Amino acid sequence: MVKYDPKTWLSLIFHSYSRQVMKTLFPALLAMGLYTSGIVFLFLEVFDFRFSSTHVVHSLLGIVLGLFLVFRVNSAYDRWWEGRKLWGLLLNNSRNLAAKISSFISKDDDVNRRFFAQMIPNFAMSMKEHLREGVDLEDLDIVEDVLDRVKGKNHIPNTISLMIYERITQMYNEKKITGEQFFVLDKEVKEFSDILGGCERIRNTPIPYSYSMFIKKFIFTYTVTLPFAFLFDFLYWTVPIVLMVFFILVSVELIAEEIEDPFGRDVNDLPTDDLCEKIKNNVRELLIH
Repeated sequence: MVKYDPKTWLSLIFHSYSRQVMKTLFPALLAMGLYTSGIVFLFLEVFDFRFSSTHVVHSLLGIVLGLFLVFRVNSAYDRWWEGRKLWGLLLNNSRNLAAKISSFISKDDDVNRRFFAQMIPNFAMSMKEHLREGVDLEDLDIVEDVLDRVKGKNHIPNTISLMIYERITQMYNEKKITGEQFFVLDKEVKEFSDILGGCERIRNTPIPYSYSMFIKKFIFTYTVTLPFAFLFDFLYWTVPIVLMVFFILVSVELIAEEIEDPFGRDVNDLPTDDLCEKIKNNVRELLIH
């Protein structure tokens, strides 16, 4: 996630991310520039053919396209913001669970304290990787007997959640916590599954295919016909004008594509690595230090 000061206009205007967007769009911009230049050259120099053009149609279509793009970006941002709220809830829930366990069990119960100090952050870490390309066990801080338990599992966050449940049940059976305390901890662990399910829903439910396809077709049709609307009014100035419009429209769609899946490694995705590190530090401070 890009960290920046929203009040510094110049640094935002000339931020390196703008260069990254330009680099991503350069092939498309080059193709559109060549296409527009070819249209202008053929009609002005080769064919010497003129027809009455108007901006009215593209002005009306531009309004409709703008409304579609606003809805597109808002839909993508809603997914990004919901993901951020779920990860904020995971952070708070991890702290609450660690604080309650720390207050419920004896300060001398080093085995259980270290177990939860490892497994609560491991749930967050495995959830982060699960929402990306899959969990690498080397990223988890687990001992050998726990490692044998999670090896070969397709859904490691579920397995870690089960192990936390099992340890809480074991503490209850050993009379280390009361029934009321068991009920309180059960409610906190249940929140983990709810948060994971919410993130999986965002990750596995993209924008409907027909809507995304229609937006791209609309942008393509609008921009490839734009030179004919400006050709005889702006002559060769049509090329930079069309490129500017094309850059703006495609950039908006590119931003929407990037933030609609907020759990990856793009620069505008959620700072899940930092959040996992914060969960790890906070939980260990509550349970061990």
